[in-house]
Amino acid sequence: MVLDTGSELSWLHCKKEPNFTFIFNPLASKTYTKIPCSSQTCKTRTSDLTLPVTCDPAKLCHFIISYADASSVEGHLAFETFRLGSLTRPATVFGCMDSGSSSNSVEDAKTTGLMGMNRGSLSFVNQMGFRKFSYCISGVDSTGILLLGEARYSWLKPLNYTPLVQMSTPLPYFDRAAYSVQLEGIMVNNKVLPLPKSVFVPDHTGAGQTMVDSGTQFTFLLGPVYSALRKEFLLQTTGVLRVLNEPHYVFQGAMDLCYLIDSTRATLPHLPAVKFMFRGAEMSVSGQRLLYRVPGEVRGKDSVWCFTFGNSDELGISSFLIGHHQQQNVWMEYDLENSRIGFAEFRCDLAGQRLGLDVKNLA
Repeated sequence: MVLDTGSELSWLHCKKEPNFTFIFNPLASKTYTKIPCSSQTCKTRTSDLTLPVTCDPAKLCHFIISYADASSVEGHLAFETFRLGSLTRPATVFGCMDSGSSSNSVEDAKTTGLMGMNRGSLSFVNQMGFRKFSYCISGVDSTGILLLGEARYSWLKPLNYTPLVQMSTPLPYFDRAAYSVQLEGIMVNNKVLPLPKSVFVPDHTGAGQTMVDSGTQFTFLLGPVYSALRKEFLLQTTGVLRVLNEPHYVFQGAMDLCYLIDSTRATLPHLPAVKFMFRGAEMSVSGQRLLYRVPGEVRGKDSVWCFTFGNSDELGISSFLIGHHQQQNVWMEYDLENSRIGFAEFRCDLAGQRLGLDVKNLA
């Protein structure tokens, strides 16, 4: 399953499609129960979902979830018994999906579904009763490890913590179920971008919050901040990287800074690190996490690599999103008990080995 800290509802593919490797078959389960739209669960417990639920022709609790990359899934809500080790949770709510549209059908076909891990009442972590969880995403195929509960290991570095931002009153563009933190500035190779702190603070509508989202591939910044970062990174990589001089080439609709790098080159040149300055903590993004090799895009002997930061305005998103590419090889801890997020750079493949796991076999 895909681990998504930006989503609430967990769901599984329930309808067999030609390209799906795995599906969940409700008929094979004795504890599976469809949720009617007349039930209290459908009427009240779905209040945190971004789109309201509806009643389908069979009078089942029907829902649609849309994602930032324009993909969507739909199906109906159901109860099922979930087991993790010795922990058993009967009547856990999840989505049984029977249709959807995807921006990456090849990747989607490799998974059975999605694990919603945000702060909403129906999220997997809340329904299972965990007040803390950690994960570490390796740089290999985005595999990694997930630990539910306390992570106390002598080999784990001390974490830097930043508090979660709480918003008591509902605002139209503020997602109260998200893991929202306060971004206060951005540095490129120790040079702070010349921006007022006010550009990082949500406005009266809630627009401008900063969300840590493992389900979004890259990091997206509001227009003025993205422009300042793009300008400074371009300046500091002059003579180090060759810019792809194609004005109309934009990767994934929001990433317009791309480079040409010799396909035979074994490693990337030394690049200036980009550092996020959060309240009380800093996160440095360096090396491979700064550029992404676009599959299938070749210009002669060169491959196309794009800067892994995009303009959220171009996607119609009114927030900052810290995606999973920037979280690779970073130990991420979500401490709901103390309302904070902790992180530290870490070799995630080594974490897997120390836990006695083969990280390549964990997806």
